[in-house]
Amino acid sequence: MDIRPIFEHELEDVYPVVAELRTHLDREEFVYGVKRQAALGYELWGAFEGRALIGAIGFRSAHTLARGAHLHVDDLVVTQSRRKSGVGRALLELAEKEARRHGFDSVFLDSRPDALPFYYALGYAPHTATLVVKKVRAT
Repeated sequence: MDIRPIFEHELEDVYPVVAELRTHLDREEFVYGVKRQAALGYELWGAFEGRALIGAIGFRSAHTLARGAHLHVDDLVVTQSRRKSGVGRALLELAEKEARRHGFDSVFLDSRPDALPFYYALGYAPHTATLVVKKVRAT
């Protein structure tokens, strides 16, 4: 398995993999969103087996008053056929390495409830602010 950055000209090819997680996005929204976020420091990396993309991780440097300086993982997806084969672990190890390279002590991410056992097995734990709320349309 080879893990490397995804280049802009490869974004359309990455979409089918990321769409397994981000089912609400179409290809155009995905490409536009990654380009927009990349201008703000978002990095998208891929795990390849030969020429086949089998997983992807997107992360960015962040700083909040609640969390301090940290690396935030926005996206982590492994193709259905390769889940539970170490790909997700390898991608998170990359994120942790990048966090250390930037001088951060922590990595944060949001998770679906069904993925929590995976993160817990890798040493991740709930943050004190575990409840996320949102307002869809501000009035």
